[in-house]
Amino acid sequence: MSTTLNDTPSANRVHIAFFGMRNAGKSSLVNAVTGQELAVVSDTKGTTTDPVKKAMELLPLGAVVIIDTPGLDDEGALGEQRVRKAREMLRRTDLAVLVVDALQGMGEADRALEALLRERRLPYLIAFNKADLLSEAPPLEENALYVSAKTGAGIPALKERLGGFAGAVREVRPIVSDLLSPGDTAVLVIPIDESAPKGRLILPQQQTIRDLLDAHCSMAVCQPQELPGCLAGLKEPPGMVICDSQVFGKIAPLVPEHIPLTSFSILFARYKGSLLQQVEGAAKLSRLRDGDRVLVCEGCTHHRQCNDIGSVKLPGWIRAFSGAEPEFTFTSGGTFPDDLSPYALVVHCGGCMLNAQEMQHRSAQAAKAGVPMVNYGVAIAQMHGILRRSLTLFPDALALL
Repeated sequence: MSTTLNDTPSANRVHIAFFGMRNAGKSSLVNAVTGQELAVVSDTKGTTTDPVKKAMELLPLGAVVIIDTPGLDDEGALGEQRVRKAREMLRRTDLAVLVVDALQGMGEADRALEALLRERRLPYLIAFNKADLLSEAPPLEENALYVSAKTGAGIPALKERLGGFAGAVREVRPIVSDLLSPGDTAVLVIPIDESAPKGRLILPQQQTIRDLLDAHCSMAVCQPQELPGCLAGLKEPPGMVICDSQVFGKIAPLVPEHIPLTSFSILFARYKGSLLQQVEGAAKLSRLRDGDRVLVCEGCTHHRQCNDIGSVKLPGWIRAFSGAEPEFTFTSGGTFPDDLSPYALVVHCGGCMLNAQEMQHRSAQAAKAGVPMVNYGVAIAQMHGILRRSLTLFPDALALL
């Protein structure tokens, strides 16, 4: 089944970012690739002040996000902030385009960025822009090509080259469908409380439902209080029960031991590639001491309710479980500290609004700093004494306990 723009959340799209120096023609090239006046173009250096994103279809990659970034040679205090924003985009980039002024050639800063792309093992192309101004075009390396945003020369070739990375850019991971067989039934327990968005389901629930449908599995969806009746109404035991992390403690006693039980958050820890690290990080919860700094991170930004899980419920559960009084710091959206050394523990959401590259970057950053990291679902299961049971579907993670 082909992936289309309309059914692909931003976090699941391939992120293609255009990097380079000021006036290399990044914005003009982005406009040429997207076929739209997405970015403001000017001869004035530093016109692009913030990353600009555009969702589009680029076959055979499918649905992608094209990102135009500020110049990496920007100057002054404001320029430094712009450069930092551009470098932050590297954390979310699946495929990079290094745009170089063909008349100027590769400079020291361009080569430094290329070295960084190699260090991060990011696939990339070098687009030598303004090729229409060259009197002759010297031969290029295999991963480079000449283009002209002004005349359109080389743009089809650039798009074709980008599309050629389809098999190498991103490993497609299932959320849950690989744990079931066609025809199996999964029961999804979704509480509708004051924190639930009006008239819709949250993204992890939507994506899990879609993954189950694609695998030709059936579903029964209910609220926690309806679970006993839901299970009793099924002719055969379900293949698994998946619940919202907040109701783990209420749900576990209602689900017979022979039925696998897990949470959306645990499934997304595996989906984003960090379940083993999260399970190891759960052990830190019982070792917290008074004054330890705990960083609580959410990948999205939303209006916090009076009983918000990240800023209210989790800190309360952590205090009760650890018997300590840690200090909590909260971040949301794209904010994530470069220096994690002050923290004793990172507690992260499931990351449904962040792409895999960003989540893996955050996981790697925590591992490099030697700071344990655990996500909401794993932490809640640990604190409610049901982590072992919630990991029965994942033998590698279970072996860590």
